[in-house]
Order: sequence, then C-alpha cells, then structure tokens
Amino acid sequence: MLTKTAESRAADGDREHIEIKPSVLYVGTPVVLITSLNPDGTTNISPMSSVWALYDRIVLGLTSTSKGRENLLRERQLVLNFPSPELWTKVEAIAPTTGRDPVPPHKEKIGYRFEADKFDVGGFTPQTADLVRPLRIVECPIQFEAEVVAAYPPGGDWPSERAEGFSIIEAKVLRVHAHKDIVVAGTHHIDTSRWSPLIYVFRHYFGIGPDLGRTFKAER
Repeated sequence: MLTKTAESRAADGDREHIEIKPSVLYVGTPVVLITSLNPDGTTNISPMSSVWALYDRIVLGLTSTSKGRENLLRERQLVLNFPSPELWTKVEAIAPTTGRDPVPPHKEKIGYRFEADKFDVGGFTPQTADLVRPLRIVECPIQFEAEVVAAYPPGGDWPSERAEGFSIIEAKVLRVHAHKDIVVAGTHHIDTSRWSPLIYVFRHYFGIGPDLGRTFKAER
C-alpha cells in the first residue's frame, strides 16, 4: 500500500478549500478607461474593470451614481481605452475622482472628490475619435470606439447594504485603434509579445506574465 510523504500531505493541505466572504469578486479583469461626453460637450474619463467582450460587443458594469453611466445612457457613445501596466499610476491618479458634482455622499465618505478635467489630473493626452464624439486617450495602446445598444438593471435582489446599484451596458464596437508597435506588420492582429493589458485583481494592479501558450483558435 502506498503512503503519502510529508511533503505531499502538506501540498494537499495547501489545496484544501475553505469558505471565504471577500468584499469584492475582482478575480482579474482588464482596466478600461471609458471616455464619455458630458452635457457641456467636455469628455469624462471613468476608470473601471467590470468588462468583457464577445465578438463585436463589449459588456460593461457601471455603478448607478457614475457620471460615465449617466453620459452613456444619454449620449449612447463612448471610447474604451485600454491602458498598459506602466500607466497604472495615471489610472490611480483619477481613481478617487468623479465627474459628478456634488459628489454622492457614499463616495465622498470614502474619499472621492469632484474633478471636471480628468485628462489634466491623470496627465493624459486627448485625441479626437473618428466616429464618436468623446475623446480618445493617446497613451492607451488600444482604443475601441463604440455605441451603446442596450442597458439592463441587475437581476435578482440587490443587497440592501449596498449604497448604489449598477447598470449592465452592452456596447457595439465601431472602430479599433492600436499603437503601431503592437500590431503584427501587414496584418490586423495584435502582437501578444508586445501588448500587455493592465489587470485589476482584488483591487491591486498587475501586468501579465510570460506567454504560456495559445489556444487552438488563436490567430497566427
């Protein structure tokens, strides 16, 4: 009969699952800087990480008191700007800011402040878009111009202890821009050896690690 070594028993202990109740469920998603149009025609920047893609659609989760959400539902236009890891300090510079004045009480309580010009606060450079009115962010290597096609409330019972709800917003990508140095020459493919998204993991910023391989559906 085979017996486990002390080392293997210790390893099994490390893999034992325990029940936890984390305050957030951000297991790891890309950071996106959403630019949207304010009522006065200026551009707001909303940093967020609740985003995923399916074909030409991007699904976003934005809190109900977000200025960006208000702008998207009114104007139906946006740009999704994807920063690279070295931009994390610029992203964090605008993280505690909001385009909503006055600042919602629950946000003010945790340190948010109103800023009208987040390009200036973050040290970002504005760039005109081709098909939508909100500005793009030059420093972000990938940008999606998009339009809102649908918006939904959360399903089920929203926790009563939460001060704000959210909207699930579906956007259709109209045009993609990428820094030339991350595109495979002569193609429309992103060079994954040269592009790394900024990743948000349980409220910490990360880049990605080494290439582990590719799926059978990867474009060559």
